[in-house]
Amino acid sequence: MKLTIVGCTGSFPGPGSPASCYLLTAHDGERQWKIVLDLGSGALGAIQRYTDLEDIDAIFLTHLHPDHCMDLCGLHVAVRWKPGGWGRDRIPVWGPAATADRMATAYGLELDPGMHDEFDFSNWSERQSVQLGPFTVTPYAVNHPVEEAYALRVEVTEPDKEGKAVSRILTYSGDTDSCPGLEDAARNADLFLCEAAFEEGRDDDIKDVHLTGKRAGQAATAAGARRLLLTHIPVWTSQTKVMAEARPEFAGDVAVAVAGVHYTV
Repeated sequence: MKLTIVGCTGSFPGPGSPASCYLLTAHDGERQWKIVLDLGSGALGAIQRYTDLEDIDAIFLTHLHPDHCMDLCGLHVAVRWKPGGWGRDRIPVWGPAATADRMATAYGLELDPGMHDEFDFSNWSERQSVQLGPFTVTPYAVNHPVEEAYALRVEVTEPDKEGKAVSRILTYSGDTDSCPGLEDAARNADLFLCEAAFEEGRDDDIKDVHLTGKRAGQAATAAGARRLLLTHIPVWTSQTKVMAEARPEFAGDVAVAVAGVHYTV
């Protein structure tokens, strides 16, 4: 499985990166599949550096804050108005129950049909898995101040060079503070893509919103994750500081996500 960091700046796009968006690519033995985890502000332009929009097989949204979902509005335009037609079926979109209506409202559309002609919307059921090609995606409810927020556990089985089936796990935290659901989602993950928007000492009075590097490291250790990749770091949060907070808490490899970088899981 290949992970491409399309966007990783927290809360709104930064000068060097769009907001949250991650492209996952895997092969099922017959063809390559591409799924997108979140499509936040500014991500639609950047993702076209790595894939044709028509090759996106599905989109999985963690929650409905604009920095995680709002570029779905732009993708609606691309599907709806491409000269000659889109040429593919509707794009599957999994997300919270309010996703379809929220996107229609954001674009000023009537709720019926809204964007249903362009997207095939499905609602998450907590800890109920969705299978698509080689991907199995499971949502875990997490601790963030919106009606529905999820971490996503992505399990992939694909053939290696000898044709033997190999399974890997990537967990993406979405936005969350510490909670049991996050640790369950990241259990034994090969790569834990985890937000670290806050700093210890600076944001101590803000509860149940975001993690610090320290709390991200603690969650990774509690879950038994193998690698920790810190993400969703806003422009006013120090990458150096959240890394320094995480390292004493987690014995495995720790790094900070950078837009445009690819990882093999």
